[in-house]
Amino acid sequence: MPPFLWEQHCCLPLHHTARIGELARYPLGSYLSVNVGYSAQTTEDSLALLHQFRARAAADPRFRLVASLADIGDDDVIALAFDLEDSGPLGGNLDNVEMFYRLGVRSLLPTYNHANAAGCGCLDTEDTGLTGYGKDLVRKLNEVGMFADGSHCSRRTGLDIATHTAVPMIYSHSNFAALWEHPRNITDEQARSCAATGGVIGINGVGIFLGHNEPGARAERVAAMADQIRYGVDLLGIEHVGVSSDYSFDGQEFNDEIRANPGAFSESYTKWGPLHWTPPEDLLGESDVPGLHDLLADRGFNAAERAAVFGGNFARVAGQVWRD
Repeated sequence: MPPFLWEQHCCLPLHHTARIGELARYPLGSYLSVNVGYSAQTTEDSLALLHQFRARAAADPRFRLVASLADIGDDDVIALAFDLEDSGPLGGNLDNVEMFYRLGVRSLLPTYNHANAAGCGCLDTEDTGLTGYGKDLVRKLNEVGMFADGSHCSRRTGLDIATHTAVPMIYSHSNFAALWEHPRNITDEQARSCAATGGVIGINGVGIFLGHNEPGARAERVAAMADQIRYGVDLLGIEHVGVSSDYSFDGQEFNDEIRANPGAFSESYTKWGPLHWTPPEDLLGESDVPGLHDLLADRGFNAAERAAVFGGNFARVAGQVWRD
């Protein structure tokens, strides 16, 4: 039987037409962290999305809003929390970290692809790392109990997060550049520095970050995820690798956004054509391609190891970082 799934990052459309019920494609019992904003959103934008998503989830018996770890793990509901993919929605006010935490945001990354007040992004040509404000942000995240996340950040920014955090950091949805060189993927040095904090790296299922973005390459994407997990476990140990597919229920909207707003992205996002993702059904073997769970078993992962990768590792560090 597939293990408990902790999905550390997935995306609904970031506007009022989003349907929370789409998330029920994940199995009951799962934990999901749903994005509510990146560099394009203001504080008001992300708050409006949060209130909308929370109201719709509260009205649907398939979902439970997460206030603490005790809200996660029941087999008859999907547990929902939220994340921010940039510090921009804080509006420059670090006190807003606590406000977002109270509304269920449990993860925040300082920069999305490009430099801002907190630090540099993975697509910047000059990498100066965290700013003074960014270092204060990491300390505030630690204080409030929110994950400091290095995904989408520059390499030096990610290393600086590891240096300045007092609790485990994460890379919520990042793959290893050693297997596929892409600016969004992380170096072994970044991975080791994250693991040294006690943190976890969540492997994503996005085609351009796996080297398999062809429309019909679903099976190849899942196999590449398994290869990424195998590499991470060999590099860092089983306790530092998880699954965070970055599945976009807003895939069409996101591809439209890349075309309409190329300044926020780069050729590294566009040169392989429209992005393709790994859907929830392909993680646990509920589709017509070999599932990630079974592929890991084929690669020698025992049941306890698969349980750690699919949920146990992120749950453990949440217990160390979250305040509730």
